[in-house]
Amino acid sequence: MRVLLASRNAKKLAEMRRIVAPRIPHLEVVGLDDVPAYGEVPETGATFAENALLKAREGHRHTGLPTVADDSGLTVDALNGMPGVLSARWCGHHGDDGANLRLVLGQLQDTPDERLGAAFVCAVALVGPDGEQVVHGTMPGHLIRRPRGTNGFGYDPIFVPEGFELTSAELDAEAKDAISHRGQALRALVPYLQ
Repeated sequence: MRVLLASRNAKKLAEMRRIVAPRIPHLEVVGLDDVPAYGEVPETGATFAENALLKAREGHRHTGLPTVADDSGLTVDALNGMPGVLSARWCGHHGDDGANLRLVLGQLQDTPDERLGAAFVCAVALVGPDGEQVVHGTMPGHLIRRPRGTNGFGYDPIFVPEGFELTSAELDAEAKDAISHRGQALRALVPYLQ
């Protein structure tokens, strides 16, 4: 069975292949670079779930494949849950991880350490011939003021998961997959893919 992950993010594709594919024999996970190109829909939803569904519906409509899409981001207590659905474009344009990270740290520079609670939140949608399904995952933790680590992407270098001393960017793939917001959501998706 072929399933499309509606993303060009190689790290997300590798994550889904590590977490989902071993649980479902004969599952082939392909990304947007593996299918004929189509115009991607803008993420205009007000929630992670709405954005994930927008992308999954579009992928299924254009390819006919069962399509999985996620939307995820960082919610910071001291920023009233922001950057939230705007996480990837918090600095004003999409995909500049360094600028996004610096902006969040700048916005929190006068915030006491005890108020740096945060969480990574993820919604994963599956759209296929049998309908639609959305699952969620949350990884609570707190932010630190200086980036550490080179694994992961986005805000991982400043996020310390609850119960850990290492940042998400310092954890190896296996440790991160076991606790991450996306890992939780992808494992919850397995029964629907089966």
